[in-house]
Amino acid sequence: MEQDIQKEPTEQQTESQQGGETKLDENKIIGILSYISILCLIPLFTKKDDSFVYFHAKQGLVLFGFEVIAFIVFRIISAIFLRPYSYMGFATLGIWGLIGLVSTLVNLGFAILSIIGIVNVVGGKTKKLPLIGSLADLIKF
Repeated sequence: MEQDIQKEPTEQQTESQQGGETKLDENKIIGILSYISILCLIPLFTKKDDSFVYFHAKQGLVLFGFEVIAFIVFRIISAIFLRPYSYMGFATLGIWGLIGLVSTLVNLGFAILSIIGIVNVVGGKTKKLPLIGSLADLIKF
């Protein structure tokens, strides 16, 4: 007899479940912003009270910091080593090629770390990024 009686969710329960899903989706979208360059600052300051978003915002901030440092380092290297040889023309292609290759590989690494972070956000995981994830624990706001 108990098998015939099935409880259907009330409208209030259904709305509260939908509200939770909406909040979860919003947190995922904001969490994804954490891994898109300077946009990491948006979740860092707007969703500071949400531990999931805050975790990913700190990870994204560390990643963005390394991106900025790499950009500055490659600019300085280019200015120091390539400027004096610019009058030589094609003789500097080897140096340009080496700097370009290293720069491309570093940027590819940053892109891979961003993708890993975004996959973790979509999956609802708070998993640290390889190589740089432990540095995010040092950030305290």
